[in-house]
Amino acid sequence: MRAGIKDVRLDELRDGLASGTLTLVDVREPHEFAAGHIPGSMSHPLSTFDPEVIRKLHGRVVFSCAAGVRSLKAIEWAQAAGLPLTEHYAGGFKEWLMSGGPVAYGAD
Repeated sequence: MRAGIKDVRLDELRDGLASGTLTLVDVREPHEFAAGHIPGSMSHPLSTFDPEVIRKLHGRVVFSCAAGVRSLKAIEWAQAAGLPLTEHYAGGFKEWLMSGGPVAYGAD
């Protein structure tokens, strides 16, 4: 874990999604998101990342990608825009799949 960055664990992510206490922002590309994503996550691709979209979200925001690399970049860009965000799901969609988590398909 990098200084100032919190890796959210799988069980913590599941609990937060189930209780509605976090917003999961998937920064993978649209075709990746459409091919399968964590139910309840929102798509906001890193290639078109706009901190103002993230600024409008309320509560706890957690970034996610395939395996934790792009989500770290999203945190970096959000912080550069003055947003105090530090959390990402380091295991990403790959860990979610391997754990047997449910998968949603399509753009929504």
